[in-house]
Amino acid sequence: MRIVKALRGDTGGQVMLAVLLAVGILVPILSLAVPAASPWHVSTYTVTLLGKYLTYALLAVAVDLVWGYLGILSLGHGAFFALGGYAMGMYLMRQVGDRGVYGNPTLPDFMVFLNWPELPWFWHGFDRFWFAALMAILVPGVLAYCFGYLAFRSRVTGVYLSIITQALTYALMLAFFRNEMGFGGNNGLTDFKDILGVSLQADGTRAGLFIASALALALGYLASRYIVSSRLGRVAVAIRDAESRTRFIGYRVERAKAAIFTFSAMLAGVAGALYVPQVGIINPGEFSPLNSIELVIWVAVGGRATLYGAVAGALLVNYGKTVFTGIFPDAWLFALGGLFVLVTLFLPRGIAGLMTLRRAG
Repeated sequence: MRIVKALRGDTGGQVMLAVLLAVGILVPILSLAVPAASPWHVSTYTVTLLGKYLTYALLAVAVDLVWGYLGILSLGHGAFFALGGYAMGMYLMRQVGDRGVYGNPTLPDFMVFLNWPELPWFWHGFDRFWFAALMAILVPGVLAYCFGYLAFRSRVTGVYLSIITQALTYALMLAFFRNEMGFGGNNGLTDFKDILGVSLQADGTRAGLFIASALALALGYLASRYIVSSRLGRVAVAIRDAESRTRFIGYRVERAKAAIFTFSAMLAGVAGALYVPQVGIINPGEFSPLNSIELVIWVAVGGRATLYGAVAGALLVNYGKTVFTGIFPDAWLFALGGLFVLVTLFLPRGIAGLMTLRRAG
C-alpha cells in the first residue's frame, strides 16, 4: 500500500514502469522463442545492449536521488558503480578455476602472471555468489557512509563537495591501476566463463541478466520513489532548498544526507554488479571522473528531481552514444558537451519538464 501511495500522482513513473514491464517480458520471449530468421527476433547482442542500458538507468536514478532531491552534485558515483562491478568481477574470476590460461584452480591468471604466491585475504569468500552480491552493496554503502559522515559533519557543501567526490573517484582510479592492489591493474578483470554454474555466453543467461536488470531498475525506482515521498524525502527537499533553515528548526541535516547518500551509493553498486557480467569486463577506467560527469548529463537531459526523467535521459543518451560513435567516433564528446549546453540553456528541466509543459498546455 505504501508503494502504491508513493506512485500516486507520479504519472511519468507509472508509464515508465509499465513500459519496463512490457519490455522485460517481450524482449526475452522475442530473443529465445522467436526463430532467428524472423523479423521479430531480438538478437543476443541487442538483449545484452539493452541490459547494459538498464543498468545505466538504475545508476542515473541513484544520481538523481542525491542531486535532484538532496541538492548534492556528486561527481563520484562512478566510483560506487565500479566498486559494485569489481565485487561481481571477483566472483566471476573465481568461477573460472582451472580453465584459465595458466590452469591454476585458485589464482586468477593475472596473479599467476605477476607471481602472486597465494590468494590475497580480500579475495576469500568471492567464490560464493551471495557473498559477492552482498559486497557489491555493502562496500559502496560503507564507503559512501564514511565519506558522507566526514563531509556532511564538516558542512562541506556546493562546489567544494562536488570536487571532493570527484577527487575520491580519481584516487580510487589511480589505486586500482596499480598491479600490487590485486585487482588486475590496468587490464582489470575479464575472460569470465560462468555465473551461478551456467555459461555467460548462453542466450538464456543473457536473457536472464536482462530480466534481472529490469527487475533491479523497477525495485530501485520504487524504493527511491518511496523515499522521496516519505518524511525523509520532504526533509531532503528542504535541505536542498534551504539547508541552514532546515538545520535551524531542529532537523539533523547530516543524518538525512548520510542516509540518502548511502542508499544512493548502494543502488549504484547494484547497477555495477549487473553491468559487469553483461559487458564481460571491469577495469579502472570505470572510475574515470569523466564517467561520473557523464552521469550528471544523463540526469540533466532527462530532468532532475523526477527519477523517471533520469531513466529516460540515461536510455536516450546512451542510445545516441551507440549510434553516434558508430558514425563519428571521435566527435562523441563534443556532441555530448553540446547536448549538455543546449539542455542547460533551452531545456533546464529536461525531457520530463518538457512533458509537464505539454500537459499544462
